[in-house]
Amino acid sequence: MRRALISVTDKAGVVEFARGLAELGFGLLSTGGTKKALVEAEVEVQEVADYTGFPELMDGRIKTLHPKVHGGLLGRRDDAGHVAAMAAHAIEPIDLLCVNLYRFRETASKAGVSRADVVENIDIGGPAMIRSAAKNHAHVAVVVDPADYSAVLRALRENNGRLPQDLLRKLAAKAFSHTAAYDAAIASWFDCERRTMPGEPFFPQKISMGGEKLQDLRYGENPHQVASFYTFGDRGPNLANARQRSGKELSYNNILDADAALALVLEFHEPACVVVKHNNPCGSAQATTALRAVELAIAGDPVSAFGGILATNRTFDAAMAEKVVATGTFLEVIVAPHIDDAALAALQKATWGKSVRVMELGGLPDAAARNRFVGRQVSGGFLMQTADMPREGLQLQPATERSATDHEVAAMRFAWSVCKHVKSNAIVLARREDDGSCWTVGVGAGQMSRVDSARIACHKAGDRAKGAVAAGDAFFPFADGLQVCTDAGVTALIQPGGSKRDAEVVTAANAAQVAMVFTGVRHFRH
Repeated sequence: MRRALISVTDKAGVVEFARGLAELGFGLLSTGGTKKALVEAEVEVQEVADYTGFPELMDGRIKTLHPKVHGGLLGRRDDAGHVAAMAAHAIEPIDLLCVNLYRFRETASKAGVSRADVVENIDIGGPAMIRSAAKNHAHVAVVVDPADYSAVLRALRENNGRLPQDLLRKLAAKAFSHTAAYDAAIASWFDCERRTMPGEPFFPQKISMGGEKLQDLRYGENPHQVASFYTFGDRGPNLANARQRSGKELSYNNILDADAALALVLEFHEPACVVVKHNNPCGSAQATTALRAVELAIAGDPVSAFGGILATNRTFDAAMAEKVVATGTFLEVIVAPHIDDAALAALQKATWGKSVRVMELGGLPDAAARNRFVGRQVSGGFLMQTADMPREGLQLQPATERSATDHEVAAMRFAWSVCKHVKSNAIVLARREDDGSCWTVGVGAGQMSRVDSARIACHKAGDRAKGAVAAGDAFFPFADGLQVCTDAGVTALIQPGGSKRDAEVVTAANAAQVAMVFTGVRHFRH
């Protein structure tokens, strides 16, 4: 008789799968809750402890860690020595293993969970069996995903109770990925704990990351590139967990730009809106109402906003949708904590209404989720850094003879938050209105020289530069960039300072009778 060992945490579909195996002539072994579910469904099954002749110990910690289990999984059927050893020790072959693991990540993410409970939910026997079966995949099928149950049963029926080698290899690959991601989640949890200990570096000597595919994308940045979207499995509101309420399938670029828009809009506590194009904010605003923020964000650069991604930190309602439609601004994606049904209906009035991808986060991501590390692959390895969130609040150090007015300070603080999210070299021009709203009127991004970014920002702003403030993500190496801004009518500037020519730049600012403050913090974004 062929044997299958089934022991799963996720019981979805397991009864039907077990029943199908039994109909194909498999004898079934199981443990604990899985065995109970099968017995209640009147599926004949043998307890693993009865099969091994060894009882469960230590509250179930020891039940499948036994030679009769691992010998049955690891023994090669084409090796005479293995076959002899199995016969000598009464080890029967186990031909199929169906296992998925304790919910470690789900347990660790529960509010108020104790450390002891988290540690107790580290599965040992499950990963050990999966690895044994996957190593011996030429002879043993290993099934870790309920989504594979029907395909496995179908293949067994079509191949006289055997699985083809290509399917066995695919199942083994998924099994090793499953245990690797599981171990990565455990390692990450322990690493977060380690990081809180005095004197410990932020990044460990070795790092592991595991992800689960959410979806294949139509293509990558360009049609000739293949792409997929993966999740780390984090719970709570985030882009990976967002619910798409309407629109076409998301693209790789949509997701990148939506993430950039979301990162910026979460900088603000007040109602805010951001429009991103090619990973740079082209329009940003904070206001007393979300509707006003939407209006100003699009007005900041309506030409660039066309085909952009809009994000807000408030519920996207019908009035906001009607405002977008009235501007004639085609949008690729809308991202918001919540989406009103009436807003979806209002968007249909636009010719592009059925196409726009409307993403509902289900709330605002918490601060911890926003402060994740940032990684980037390079040739031969990858770089890791902490998120660009300075530990101390923004400190403004006056640098010029004229002090900034309260009106200018509010606008500069806003412009500084936006500038952090613009590709370097970055210059952002912003205005503050009498109603307290702040909005960008010109953005210069990604230029090789700061003066060129200043020229682009001022060109975008036009006459709106008069009375605006400017923010630069890094120091002005020369006075030329500042001169471009002041010639356009900028009255105050915020920048990190720290150049060897700071005195020259300050002198130019004083000559132009503008206010300038230093922050002492740089915000390069490469």
